[in-house]
Amino acid sequence: MENLKVAAAQFENASGDKVYNLSVIEEMVRKASASGVEVIAFHECSVTGYSFARKLSRSEMLALSEVIPNGPSVTALVEMAKKYKITILAGLFEKDDHENMFKAYVCVDETGLIAKHRKLHPFINSNLLPGTAYTIFEIKGWKCGILICYDNNVIENVRATALLGAEIIFMPHVTMCTPSPRPGAGFVDADLWKEKDKNAAILRSEFDGDKGRNWLMKWLPARAYDNGIYAIFCNPIGMDDDQLKNGCSMILNPFGEILAECRTMENEFVVAEMCKDDLKMSGGFRYKKARRPELYGEILASPHTADQQVAWLKK
Repeated sequence: MENLKVAAAQFENASGDKVYNLSVIEEMVRKASASGVEVIAFHECSVTGYSFARKLSRSEMLALSEVIPNGPSVTALVEMAKKYKITILAGLFEKDDHENMFKAYVCVDETGLIAKHRKLHPFINSNLLPGTAYTIFEIKGWKCGILICYDNNVIENVRATALLGAEIIFMPHVTMCTPSPRPGAGFVDADLWKEKDKNAAILRSEFDGDKGRNWLMKWLPARAYDNGIYAIFCNPIGMDDDQLKNGCSMILNPFGEILAECRTMENEFVVAEMCKDDLKMSGGFRYKKARRPELYGEILASPHTADQQVAWLKK
């Protein structure tokens, strides 16, 4: 099986401005295709913007959301895929024919929509319904899955997606640099971004510290390592509404090692090549085969009261 060349992107999106965000996506798609990339992934709600949605009413959310696959944004992504002969993954808000709304992430290529995942644990707006299924699909002979942001923090979701056959899991996020009960968490001062070149050293310290990358490194490599999968982590850089985000989009191999990472404070993408041989050599490959579900199947399936409200949204 041939290797697969994948790009993880980061950019500063504009809240609610789909035309602008799609223009940035297209420019990055063009550059990625020209460099031989076969697949490029963008962050959660990269088409629409994200954090501003916490302030929107139901009618405003409906106006922002689109049907999939025939809405204008997915149609535009498919046209890009045709034009540049590349597979594209990006996120937006979805509505169905009954005005149910979801947080969606799509994969398209020259033929149209390949896959759509609905976030299993949405929280940014109370009008969003949770997805009810895992998402497995194929890109050029590779089994792939999608888990959106908080979906990845619930470890059972990553394991289940891997057990369903995923060799690559796309993990679009809008995360880090927000308050949490964990030590060291919190917002990064948005005023620093107004003169980001002047404040580059301070910003890098904040972005890489406990508010940002240090926290990410506590769990993201483990998701790749324990499950023996490639992880494609995408996160925005710069302002998302009134919150400053730290980028750090990256690609990890099944050994939990970072193959490539965005390290500037600009719109950029990084590229890595997926190799099938690494999957079977990983510890996670052996761990999945060593499982004894008769010991813990009932424990994992036992009912409980779910609470997924995040700290920075609590009043």
